[in-house]
Amino acid sequence: MIAATLLVGASGCSNSESSGTTTAASPGTTATETSTGGIDTVEGAGTEPVTAPGKGHKTALLERVTVGRHEGYDRVVFQFKDVLPGYRVEYVKPPLRQDGSGNVIKVSGKAFVTVRMEPASGFDLTKNEGELVYTGPRRISGEQAGTSVIREVVQISDFEAVLMWAVGLEERVDFRVTTLEDPARLVVDFRNH
Repeated sequence: MIAATLLVGASGCSNSESSGTTTAASPGTTATETSTGGIDTVEGAGTEPVTAPGKGHKTALLERVTVGRHEGYDRVVFQFKDVLPGYRVEYVKPPLRQDGSGNVIKVSGKAFVTVRMEPASGFDLTKNEGELVYTGPRRISGEQAGTSVIREVVQISDFEAVLMWAVGLEERVDFRVTTLEDPARLVVDFRNH
């Protein structure tokens, strides 16, 4: 199941960026030449928090999470059934705690980024008895995904329309946040080596 999820993520990340891309971190997401002569595929990336409001009051329903490695960056994609939620992506210090219970959630890595999305959930409460929308893994190994800087991606909370995932990294690196449409996706790229 993870292999299928990773394959879809890798194929869904490459060419779809050209349509419907909105950059939250900075305007423009084109690759540029660096001072060392290489191509900067994560232009506009940084380590400061990136936030954006939701596009309505409807709860965004998470359908898929994909993780993959690309030339110059490792990518995490959160795909939603219909609308994008508001979000805050930022570096945090451990311990990482689950909303509601306060339980500590272990995540592999030396640096940690949380992706807080709201209103969002992996469970649709508008159905009669509720319906589980996100049926994928709650823990995705960077090693299995073939990433070089991402160690692990872990769901740490889905409580009261606040959905939070943590990304454990090998080291603190610049990241860039973009959104894509059709389907609605929140994309976080981490500069790799």
